[in-house]
Amino acid sequence: MPKKSKTERRGSEEGHPPPKQSREEPSDPPSLLSFHSPADLFSSLLQPLDSETFFRDFWEKKPLHLQRSDSPMASYYRSLFQLSDLQALCSQGLQYYKDVNVVRCVSGQKKDLNQQGRVKHNVLNKNLVQSKATIQFHQPQRFKDELWRIQEKLECFFGTLVGSNVYITPEDSQGLPAHYDDVEVFILQLEGQKHWRLYSPTVPLASEYSVEPEDRIGSPTHDIILKEGDLLYFPRGTIHQANTPPGVHHSTHLTLSTYQRMSWGDLLSDVIPSMLCDRSRTDVRLREGMSPRLLLGNSAGEDTCRRLASHLRALADVLETGKQEVRCTHLKRDFIMNRLPPYSQQLIEPLGRIPALADVVCLRFKDHLVITVEPPQQRTEEVTEQVVFVLHSLKNQRERHMMGEDDDEEEEQDISTGLQFPLSHLQALQQLQQEDQVSVDQLQLPSQEDKLSLVLALWSESLLVAL
Repeated sequence: MPKKSKTERRGSEEGHPPPKQSREEPSDPPSLLSFHSPADLFSSLLQPLDSETFFRDFWEKKPLHLQRSDSPMASYYRSLFQLSDLQALCSQGLQYYKDVNVVRCVSGQKKDLNQQGRVKHNVLNKNLVQSKATIQFHQPQRFKDELWRIQEKLECFFGTLVGSNVYITPEDSQGLPAHYDDVEVFILQLEGQKHWRLYSPTVPLASEYSVEPEDRIGSPTHDIILKEGDLLYFPRGTIHQANTPPGVHHSTHLTLSTYQRMSWGDLLSDVIPSMLCDRSRTDVRLREGMSPRLLLGNSAGEDTCRRLASHLRALADVLETGKQEVRCTHLKRDFIMNRLPPYSQQLIEPLGRIPALADVVCLRFKDHLVITVEPPQQRTEEVTEQVVFVLHSLKNQRERHMMGEDDDEEEEQDISTGLQFPLSHLQALQQLQQEDQVSVDQLQLPSQEDKLSLVLALWSESLLVAL
C-alpha cells in the first residue's frame, strides 16, 4: 500500500546497498498484458471486462471479482512473484520492517513476529511452516522487472502513485485481522487460493485501521474464494480480511493499491492557497482588515461567517468563469518525485541530434513530466515573480519507490530533478505538451534565441527529440 508521509517513504538504510534488480528468466511465460499504452495495460488487466464498465459500475462503488480459469493467465500471474523467490531475494540484504513483515492474526489481533536486522531465508521459512505466519513483502517492484513494468504503466494511467505488497500465508492461517485501507485495491492471486470476506458498510477515505471483531461488524457482504489467475477489486474503506483455507499448502497474492490522497478535498487544499494569493493582489476586499479582537473570540461569529462565505463565493465565481488559473503544485511534486522511472534496462540519455530552429520536435516521456508554476527555488526579497518548472521522473530510483526518503534527500531531489524557466516560457511548454509535433520556429516565444534555448534544455534532459 502507498506510504502515508515523507518519513514513511524512507529508502535503503545507510550502509546497505540498493537492492539488485532481478532479471526475468528465459522460462518465464510471455506477458499476457498489453503495454502499448497505459490505457491498454489497464484494459488488459481487467479482461474480459472493459474499462468503461468498470469505472461506471465498480470504481469507488462496489467490489469486483474476475474469475480466470485459463492456465496461461495463472502461469503469468505466478511468474510475477512466488514463494520460491524468497530465497534469492533474502541474499540481497533485506531488512525486517523495511522490506519484510512477519505477522499472524491470533484471536482477532495482529501478532508481530518480526526480528531485528537482516532477514534470513531459513528463519522466514520456519515462520511460515512452524509459526503459521504470513510473510508480507513490501514493494516487490523494486526487485521484479515485470512488476516494475506493470506499475509504471499504471502510474501513467491513474496519474498517481501505485504501490504493491505480496502476502504469503500458509495453510489454515490468517495474517491480518479485519481492517480497512485508504486506497483503491486490486488483488492478484498468484499461488494457491485465498478466502476473502468483505463487509459493509465501507468507510470512504479512511486510513488503515483494524476494526471491531467479526461479531461486531455484521455479516459479510461478499464471501469470495480467489483462485490462481483471479483478480479482486474493492474500493478504499472496504472492511476486509482473508485467510488460506485448509488443504491449500500456501497462498500468495499481490495487492496493487492506488489513489491515496487523491480526493477533491486534497486538491482544494493544494490549489486554494495559491488562488487566494493571486486574487489578493487584485481584489481589495481580501486585503481589508478583519474584525477587531476576532482572534480573541470577542467578535460576532455570524458576521464573520457571512464575510468569509462572501469571499469564498466570489472566489468560486471567478473560478467558474475560467479567469482564475488553477495551479496544483504540491500534489504534482509529490507524485512526480516519488513515482517509478520509465521501464527501461538502460540509462536514459539524450536521443538523436541537437535540435535546430528548422527542426520539428516532440516531447519524450510525456506521461513522466508535469509543468508547475510557483516561486523559484532560490528566492530573494526582491524577487516575487513566479517561474515555470518542468519536473520529471526519468532520474528517479526504482529501488526507492514507495520506500521513503530522508527529508534532506527529498529536498535535494525536488530541486535537481527538473528544469526551471521564466514564466514567459509557459505557453511554449504547454504547446509542446499538448501537440504531437511542433516546429521550433513556431514556438510561442519572442525570440529565436529563446526558442533554441528551450528545446536545447529539454533535449539535454532527455525530454525532447528532433524528428
